[in-house]
Amino acid sequence: MKGSKKNKNLGQLSFDMMIPKETDRNFHLGGRSFYFFDFDDNVAFLSTPIIIFNKKSGAEVALSSGEFAHENKNIGLSGLYADFYMDFNDAHGSFRHFRDKEFNPLEIREGKKQGFVEDILKALKEVDTHWKAPSWEYFYHATYNNRPVSLITARGHHPTTIIEGVNQLVKAGYLPNAPNYHSIYPVSNPEVRKDLGDIDFKQSVAELKKHAIRASVEKAIELYGYSPFHRFGMSDDDHKNVELITEEMRDLKRKYPEMSFFVIETFKDSFSKREVLMHETREVISAKESTKPQLSLFD
Repeated sequence: MKGSKKNKNLGQLSFDMMIPKETDRNFHLGGRSFYFFDFDDNVAFLSTPIIIFNKKSGAEVALSSGEFAHENKNIGLSGLYADFYMDFNDAHGSFRHFRDKEFNPLEIREGKKQGFVEDILKALKEVDTHWKAPSWEYFYHATYNNRPVSLITARGHHPTTIIEGVNQLVKAGYLPNAPNYHSIYPVSNPEVRKDLGDIDFKQSVAELKKHAIRASVEKAIELYGYSPFHRFGMSDDDHKNVELITEEMRDLKRKYPEMSFFVIETFKDSFSKREVLMHETREVISAKESTKPQLSLFD
């Protein structure tokens, strides 16, 4: 029997195909479990920088996603980055590395890859414990067991770029196969924003994620049929996003009261899983990452 694969430079790879696949808890009743994931700092830690600009000189400073999450409320106002500002131009602004670039013919012939793909390839050169984020094992579990998976991310790449990036994880042996994609919403992508109803480009990432969740739930019912035994869960590491995700799932619970909805908020070394009810949330699990009681978050 084959054991788990291992690369001496990359650390321990994911489980081998010998592990039995798990059937959805409610599959025999017509229900499915749908896994929705934010990607950055939730499934994987990537080195994609956010750029801020000095108000006087225009000098650029690159922040990691973790640094930005900690400092973004103070940028331009107080603290270390009081003299800086953010530029929201997609081509040359603060989030330009979270967007696709237009390659010239020479770059295309040379096989130039989009930033998201390059960032994953860069991460894969490191030991896996450096880039696997709190929800990685759940992402692996959902992929391995062919659960319908949705990626709902603040990035602005084209969905095909997201697929190409995740494919690098398959090629490197960290995933046994490509996810069973249910939907892909990089909500800062202009076309995706329009599809989600943000014609004027005024809605926040958290609001757009709400729309993406609703669209994914409605698509699930359209494709798999209505079932009171469907289960939906969204995993995210941003507290503001989690609040609006919870709000949206509460509205969905009122519309589909027999179905189950969960929100998983991940932190650096812990997570909290809550079931969303019509008028409240009920904590199901709250634990350190090192003591995860189960992999099947929504099954």
